[in-house]
Amino acid sequence: MSFRIISAALDSESPLECAVIGTGYMGGGIAQVLALHGHRVRLADINVERTQASRERLLREGEAYAGAGLFPADAAAVLAENLVVAESYEAALSDTAYVAEAVPERIAIKQATLEAISAGAPADAVIGSNTSSIPIRELSEFVDHPQRFLGVHWMNPAPFIPGVEIIPGPHADEAVLSASTRLIDSLGKVATRVSDSAGFVSNRLQFALYAEAARIVEEGLASPAEVDAVVSSCFGFRLAFFGPFAIGDMAGLDVYAGSYETLEREFGSRFAMPEPVREAISSGNLGVKTGSGLLPIDQDAVPELLKYRETAYARLSQLRQELGEPPAFRNQHSNTEI
Repeated sequence: MSFRIISAALDSESPLECAVIGTGYMGGGIAQVLALHGHRVRLADINVERTQASRERLLREGEAYAGAGLFPADAAAVLAENLVVAESYEAALSDTAYVAEAVPERIAIKQATLEAISAGAPADAVIGSNTSSIPIRELSEFVDHPQRFLGVHWMNPAPFIPGVEIIPGPHADEAVLSASTRLIDSLGKVATRVSDSAGFVSNRLQFALYAEAARIVEEGLASPAEVDAVVSSCFGFRLAFFGPFAIGDMAGLDVYAGSYETLEREFGSRFAMPEPVREAISSGNLGVKTGSGLLPIDQDAVPELLKYRETAYARLSQLRQELGEPPAFRNQHSNTEI
């Protein structure tokens, strides 16, 4: 079976025939991104009335986003041209090259939808599921020709968050993975291939943080608003530019070791020092200060790195001051000492 349709289109910069099944907030956002990049997108939901309402919402959003400078000035016209209401799943899927499945995160709904997609899409159409936590190996059982199936996990809101996880299923063809990665990159996104496990990388980390935040509230140590204030203005502030390993290497893994010892003494084994950190320290790799840590470090570029960090943080601080607090959460922690 050939999966060259996407690759050939990307090579020639030709528009793709796409289908988005499930036109809620996530599916709609994915459709907007595809359409704004010139691809023809057929929309389908549980009935044509809902699909039509979703298209109208996406056009209104596109016009509003363009007016706010968040979308190109001609976004409304481009979306109107490239977003098409399909009367049914079958109509959406015929002759399509790429299908984005974005229905609710329920196994039964996913199963019924993926079975319908398998039946209605061409055998060489690539099918990407936007599941946020269900392992792709489980969903692949519902797909005919599963070598064309993979996880393509967008972040919310899809038009504005750059990261997209690419998750191979157990049968995924390498050509499918490569073409899907190229497609996502061509949309101005950052496609990162990750392993297939529940929650993948993004939600495993996100939900681990949420669980610990909830414990802090449960223990009476801080209110939800206070926890959010600390996260968004302290370590979470850095995460806009660096991942946890880069942050650790810049801080120094010896500093992390001391903190882990304190945390483990207070809270037990869930805060035991991770083995990769222990091994790095044993090898004398403490991060930027010693030349290497858990990431490879170009020592000649360290001064430039630190300048980048300081500039990035300063500009983000300025942006936060300019935008102010999120409206619905305004004044939640105005009297909180951090």
